[in-house]
Amino acid sequence: MLRLTILMLALYSVACTSAEQPDICPSRPNIVLIMADDLGYGDLSCYDAEHVSTPHIDALARSGIRFTDYHSNGVVCSPTRAALMTGRYPQRTGVEGVITAKSHRAVGLPLEEVTIAEVLCDAGYATAMFGKWHLGYDVERFGPTKQGFGTFEGFVSGNVDYFNKVDQEGHKDWWVGDELKHVDGYVTDLINDRGVAWIAKQQEENEGKPFFLYLAHGAPHYPLQGPEGEGFRVVGRKIGQPKVDAKAAYKAMIESMDAGIGRVVAELKKQGIEDSTLVIFCSDNGQAGRGPGSAGPLRGSKGTVYEGGHRVPMIWQWPAVITPGLVSDATVIGADLFPTVVGIANEQLPWATAIDGLDLIATFDPGEVQERALHWVHGSNHAMRSGEWKLVIRGKNRPELYNLNEDLGEKNDLAAKHPERVEDMVEAHKAWLAEMRDGVKKVSG
Repeated sequence: MLRLTILMLALYSVACTSAEQPDICPSRPNIVLIMADDLGYGDLSCYDAEHVSTPHIDALARSGIRFTDYHSNGVVCSPTRAALMTGRYPQRTGVEGVITAKSHRAVGLPLEEVTIAEVLCDAGYATAMFGKWHLGYDVERFGPTKQGFGTFEGFVSGNVDYFNKVDQEGHKDWWVGDELKHVDGYVTDLINDRGVAWIAKQQEENEGKPFFLYLAHGAPHYPLQGPEGEGFRVVGRKIGQPKVDAKAAYKAMIESMDAGIGRVVAELKKQGIEDSTLVIFCSDNGQAGRGPGSAGPLRGSKGTVYEGGHRVPMIWQWPAVITPGLVSDATVIGADLFPTVVGIANEQLPWATAIDGLDLIATFDPGEVQERALHWVHGSNHAMRSGEWKLVIRGKNRPELYNLNEDLGEKNDLAAKHPERVEDMVEAHKAWLAEMRDGVKKVSG
């Protein structure tokens, strides 16, 4: 399937050298990156979910490419977002864990890190973000507008009340630029509606200028509040989740997000720029444990280094380039999106920065991603992927080894049968971790 994608990309390159098709194949396409929060591998109907209906996200998959072996860099929110923004393992940035509302309000992604928004902004792209940042609570020091986004509206904590916009520690958390604002509305709708309005404004005021739009959803992360629910958090108090029908709320949250994504895609069509826009949809980590979400056939959930913690949905749509209905089993990771998007925009990577991700388009030759080891760390839990083999280390427990080609659900531990492979992978992971953490100050939990 990927070879078809390569063929289309090759045709794209040829077409874009022709003066006859400038509108169909712009040299610098628009980029719309949409990220769900705590959406499991089995939480979309195009990934075989039966508990939700996601027709608009499914439509993206039918018209583009659906990845079955895509992984977030973290198994919780902040590390994944740090990798997404920088193209680097979160261990290099110091953002190894959650930047919590309680204990990390004075820290954030270091400003010396070069973000995808900064590279694209410097290249002449208009940049905007709506939704969840979670890479620094002090917006005047670490907010999106200090990291390359010309426009920002949303929240900076790990989660907010979807109606009252209050974080889990009782702080008001809805920002327009660097200013705290009161805004009415359901958070999921606000994120999608702001995106739609911004696209329309760009076409009205800056037609022809490429843009990068990042829609970072809070859904379906707790608190479990569907669009027909009501707010419960108040400023100055910590209030836990009221009793709700968890399955119904979760379903409503995902379906509300899906409907809004449909509005975003409809606006691209209305403005006549759908063909010249790459839309990327993904999740930041697996579904929350003990919740109503689903990892499908995978073991584990958010916060674990089993596949269910980091193997998540990813879909690309780019009508002028990608053949409809493709399914890719290439092993890719969140940090790959930085060099891929920068390459698509015909820009150079920051020359003085170690980029861990791969340009997926440049490295698809002859249809497979360059072989490499992948690594995950969450506290005392570690994992390493090398081809079909997966090493899992949980604290002081003996290492586990799984063959994912034969055992996607990680049920059959083969460590005792392959002690030399385990030893080699453990040593390789230790060396990788020492390199990543060398001279880095850890800034998160």
